[in-house]
Amino acid sequence: MATDIKDTVHAVEAAAVLRLLPARPRLLALGEPTHAGDTLLDLRNELFRQLVEQEGYRTIAIESDCMMGLVVDDYVTSGTGTLDEVMEHGFSHPDLGLGTSEANRELVRWMRAHNAGRPASERLRFAGFDGPLEITGAESPRQALTALHDYLAARVDADLLPCTAEALDRLLGADDRWTDPAAMVDPAQSVGQSAEARELRLLADDLVALLDAQTPHLITTTSRDGWDRARLYGRTATGLLRYHYWMADTSPARMTRLCALRDSMMAHNLLAVADRGPALVHAHNSHLQREKSTIRMWEGPVEWWSAGALVSAQLGEGYAFVATALGTIRHQGVGTPPPDTVEGLLYALPEDRYVVDASRLATALGDTRPAPRVSPWFGYSSLDPSHLAGIDGMVFVKDIPQS
Repeated sequence: MATDIKDTVHAVEAAAVLRLLPARPRLLALGEPTHAGDTLLDLRNELFRQLVEQEGYRTIAIESDCMMGLVVDDYVTSGTGTLDEVMEHGFSHPDLGLGTSEANRELVRWMRAHNAGRPASERLRFAGFDGPLEITGAESPRQALTALHDYLAARVDADLLPCTAEALDRLLGADDRWTDPAAMVDPAQSVGQSAEARELRLLADDLVALLDAQTPHLITTTSRDGWDRARLYGRTATGLLRYHYWMADTSPARMTRLCALRDSMMAHNLLAVADRGPALVHAHNSHLQREKSTIRMWEGPVEWWSAGALVSAQLGEGYAFVATALGTIRHQGVGTPPPDTVEGLLYALPEDRYVVDASRLATALGDTRPAPRVSPWFGYSSLDPSHLAGIDGMVFVKDIPQS
């Protein structure tokens, strides 16, 4: 495929990314096609520093548990805890090594150092935007539900609360009932449609409604950050209870619903992040793309709208998606890409990494349709050339070394 694409690529800099966009987005989403060590996370850190120092960005949101992310945010904004404690307790997905990643550790360290001595309005913020969910199951709603109840109980008339803390504790029962990994593959093991879980869903809804109804009082008697955090508790509690409900479902649409619910929780968290000001978002391409996401699971193929698609529908130009594509991950069997693929065309260029103008690349390709690359490793999702029209930009990294 003899296509000249040299004019479509630029050095990897935040300014080069933003020049591809019609306006500075509130959410600049940087995707990754694999969770493959620190190479892509180091690149993310570099772009975030540039966005902070040159473009006024103040928040980074990553694909990690939104409740655990509060531990990181407390540390970077006020120094609560120690760096070791934050890395142990502030990141989810241990199978991905988020808490043991040197790149994540350096990000947290740098954010804390940057914030030292600065007024609150100039401090950097950290957010996890995933739900308290793992591939093997979901967390108990206890933490989010009781935190919401505690926040309201301290600030509104007790007669307005739909239940007592003791009633919540009784209905929640033992947390291991909720977190049993067997429930992911066997709906009969889930407690999500039990009488107690159904009552908890109603109570959670009433607590969120009370939070909304008392907003004028709450934002004048507590900090705006405290109210925002209570809203996060409410989103998380209702989202988890909904997720557990559908874990107990036996219909053919079960996994479609669960995947869609996870990304819906992500989307609501991202919209809340956007309310604070411009932010860099980092997650797998499949969670940030505008097209429907697909995956093949033990129950067959699953298709759903990603968090990026949901957020883009609401924010318009306020949301931008920059995908990442890779050349090789040789230690995982992903060798040199075929020359007739998008990755192969980019791999033939001399530098190690680029920012790619996806629109100009699509124009340069014209009617020549690159072949889709087939990855020999399930952990790498190659670029779908038919998705170029839905990408605002692209980062290409030639080689991912073994960590």
